[in-house]
Amino acid sequence: MTWETGGKSEEPDGAGRRDPAPPPVGGILWSVAGDIRVLLTLPSALTMQVAHPAVGAGVDTYSVFRTDPWGRGERSLRSAQLWVYGGEEAAEEGRRLRRLHRTIQGTDTRGRPYHALMPANYAWVHATGFPVFRHASAYLQRRPYTPAEERQLYAEWLRVGRILGIHDRDMPQTLEEFWPYYRRMLAEELELTAVADELTSVDRPVPPPDRGPLALRLPLRLLWPVLFPPIARFRRFATIGLMPPDAREAIGLPWTDAQERRLRALGRVVRVVVPLLPERLRYLPLARRARARARRPG
Repeated sequence: MTWETGGKSEEPDGAGRRDPAPPPVGGILWSVAGDIRVLLTLPSALTMQVAHPAVGAGVDTYSVFRTDPWGRGERSLRSAQLWVYGGEEAAEEGRRLRRLHRTIQGTDTRGRPYHALMPANYAWVHATGFPVFRHASAYLQRRPYTPAEERQLYAEWLRVGRILGIHDRDMPQTLEEFWPYYRRMLAEELELTAVADELTSVDRPVPPPDRGPLALRLPLRLLWPVLFPPIARFRRFATIGLMPPDAREAIGLPWTDAQERRLRALGRVVRVVVPLLPERLRYLPLARRARARARRPG
């Protein structure tokens, strides 16, 4: 969930400082962030991010999501997995991301100067994950979180923010502080930016996957004109549906009662099928390896 540009920097950052700790083994994020169901939720968070005028302008100008969508997605997913499951690598990944964003600056759609690492912008990119996790869980994972579980999830999300270099003073530190901040961002900042519109469009062209086994790439390339339209429709459906209703309303994305019923039906199927999968299929690779390490004695 970052403004991936495809570049790298080796500039040192934060030398001599004590690294922040990732979320705890066995916590809520440990259970849900590496589950394959997270793949359905990430587009919702990304769309909320780019609906902020400054973030949308930065992604529009600097991101490679149009020219290298599969590579961009793969890098972003690996980065997000490292925040939770990376152990000592988590803090280094946070430093890498800050280096990557140091040159991202310009003027947003409202004529305001922006920089990717301005606290208001950087914190919003991170903040979107919490309401999306919270909302999507009721459909895809299980029952809704209890108040105590919500507090735990938010506390763990703050730990991820520290890994990314977000100071405590720049993020609400309690749920009581978070929701007024969140509602203010929806009311004052979010809009259907060009990038948010593009990410939720069924007409946005996406090339066939260039990742995965070679034996699958040629068939996918040949079948892509037939496969892509239903994939694009499902992508829009899941992106809008798994976004918190107040966020989709603030952005101006339509949602009907019929779509809500379809989403609930999909959620029931997902909640039954995914827990039956073996761990090697249920969890993403970094999460699966981290979980295996955590089970080893000593």
